[in-house]
Amino acid sequence: MNTDLLSAQVQHNCNIADARHAGNFTLCIYLMKMREFYRWSEKLAYQDILASDSVGQWVTERETVWQQLEEDDFQPLSIDGQQYDPFDTDTVNQLLNPQGLIYSGGLGANQTPHFFLAKKLSRETHDGYNIFISGQEYARDLASPPAMTLGNNIFIRRQSIARMIWEKVQEWRWHGNENGMSRAMEYYSFEKDVNTALDTMAEVEAEAIKLHEIGEIAASQMIGPAWKQMLLEINNARVELKLRAIKDLLADALSTLPTLIERKQIASLHFYAGNMNATRKELCPSFMSAYKQWHEDKNNEDFAAWVNRSQHYWHDIMQQCLALFAAQKTSSEIDAFLTAQPFKS
Repeated sequence: MNTDLLSAQVQHNCNIADARHAGNFTLCIYLMKMREFYRWSEKLAYQDILASDSVGQWVTERETVWQQLEEDDFQPLSIDGQQYDPFDTDTVNQLLNPQGLIYSGGLGANQTPHFFLAKKLSRETHDGYNIFISGQEYARDLASPPAMTLGNNIFIRRQSIARMIWEKVQEWRWHGNENGMSRAMEYYSFEKDVNTALDTMAEVEAEAIKLHEIGEIAASQMIGPAWKQMLLEINNARVELKLRAIKDLLADALSTLPTLIERKQIASLHFYAGNMNATRKELCPSFMSAYKQWHEDKNNEDFAAWVNRSQHYWHDIMQQCLALFAAQKTSSEIDAFLTAQPFKS
């Protein structure tokens, strides 16, 4: 098997996906992701200083490629003389896993296609799901999500996790505030060796992300297939974002947070707080209060009790959202319901 040829084929489909969807990011996020995409493409270390002229020229060239591909169809993958649908992840992985490779081709939020090809680090099973951990990435798109579930497969991408952490570290350095991110960074030697710190932190956070994906499985089993169908039919990006965040919050209440608290993984709890996005904060304003109280008094029992309350709350909210959708309420009505239901307990 020619890995270089396969990487080029996967990257071609990544380029088509980016041509269609890279413009979905805000300008600030787009520029930051393009800088890190350039770093990955040129195989540069995280601490390497990026020359503005070189980055600018590369971005222009990349955007030119995208313009030429925007109307193209995704191409089949040629493996050992046979053609395979790029979305047939299971079949492709049956061929590639024995070769030490992991592949994924599927749809993410807003039906955005994502593809990647990477080195296989490990595989395990949980409750009927395959959990793949990947390392070095040979082909990727701009978004490059750190984790993704496709059917019964969960892909956790350690290199993408390191890159995501690096973006968060840079963002924190620009603002310089004391928060969960700064506290998490104190557990790693960023000032001495950025690459080692990122690799170590990525390994630790890969475990936390695995816990989240396990929580996603549990949440899906609790709520049933109607939730996924609602996401497909809701046709409102703002409401879909909130609904996905609610399921994420339930998943973390079921698995991520209770396990991190039980294991006393302090750095990961700080990182979780530092990585709390605006939508989750809006839906769950009491998290930051619970986190700050835990940071001050180190009372794991109180924090765990808050997590347990949130678990029941988010399950109830999901059930009510499904009831509203079944009653043919509009996305605006569901949005109004969610806006009026922040978890403050």
